[in-house]
Parts: sequence; C-alpha cells; structure tokens
Amino acid sequence: MTEFQNVTVVKKANVYFDGKVTSRTVLFPDGSKKTLGIMLPGEYSFNTGDKEIMEILAGALEVQLPGSNAWKKIKGGQQFEVPAQSKFSLRVTTLRDYCCSFVQ
Repeated sequence: MTEFQNVTVVKKANVYFDGKVTSRTVLFPDGSKKTLGIMLPGEYSFNTGDKEIMEILAGALEVQLPGSNAWKKIKGGQQFEVPAQSKFSLRVTTLRDYCCSFVQ
C-alpha cells in the first residue's frame, strides 16, 4: 500500500532520542493506528506497549528482537514483528523511512 485514505493524521510529532527518530500518528476509521516516521543514524532501544509490525520503506537497518542476541538485517520492503510488552533495539547507519503498525 503506497497511500492511506480516509484517515486522521495527528499534527503533533512523536519525537525520540533528541529528534533523531520522529513520526506522525495516523488513525484509521476502524480504530487502528500506525506511525510514519524517519530515523537518523544511531542505535536505539524501544519498549512496546502493543504488538508492533515495523515495515522498512527504504534502505536497511539491523534489529535485535526480544530474546535474541543476534542482529538481523532488514531491507526496504521487509518488515519485522515485535511482541507486546517487550523491548527491541535498532542499528541505523543511514536515514531510514518506516511505517509502524500497532496491533491490539
């Protein structure tokens, strides 16, 4: 899917890591939520509330998923899932465009 229709976009940005990771929240009529964002180079750790599906739209990064010591490379067009109530880490070497879906 290259675009969303009939959605509400929250104007206020979600800003993390001193502005190195930012996103905007997109709300759907069925109550579901996604964020569209940009990550600058760096290493980041995130905690999840809901289950998350992270789609990398362009480029590549490395992810360390909960319960694993290994780093997995994820390329543009690929995605990964993170369980609810967990933590995951990312290594980003160049600017990355992403879409995160929250599953309740």
